Amino acid sequence: MSQKGYFMRKIILIVLFLSLTIGCAERASKSLSSGIESKNIIVNQAKKHFGKPYKYGEIGPKSFDCSGFVYAVYKSVGIAIPRTSLSQSKVRGKKLSKSELKEGDMVFFDTYARGHVNHSGIYIGNAKFIHASSGRANSVTISDLNGWYRDKFRWGKRVSK
Repeated sequence: MSQKGYFMRKIILIVLFLSLTIGCAERASKSLSSGIESKNIIVNQAKKHFGKPYKYGEIGPKSFDCSGFVYAVYKSVGIAIPRTSLSQSKVRGKKLSKSELKEGDMVFFDTYARGHVNHSGIYIGNAKFIHASSGRANSVTISDLNGWYRDKFRWGKRVSK
């Protein structure tokens, strides 16, 4: 191979590498609400886990399932809640509608339309919530309450120490 060919191959590899890594960094920061820190300690704790992989039955710190994620985040701020989504949805307190949600509230879904809660997450404001998704993201991600989850939302709950 000539020196010119070797040099061109190196440049192409460097450009490819930079385009891939810069693109990933941009997507992650956009997904985290442009890096703006919340005044809510629960939301801030939850965002620390953004991008960690989904794994059924796990409660962290390296991977989570949906209710394990909510359980671990609340535990990290000193709030004890049950382990499963269904049990979390039954904690004491008023069932909250979408319009009543505040940052840090737990949100619950029936993703299979079977008449009971089977998914949970944490509301982060602006009609978005953070959760451990077994779907396309297969990780802790941020989703829109008015997107795919719109008709699957059941209620929220607000829990304090």
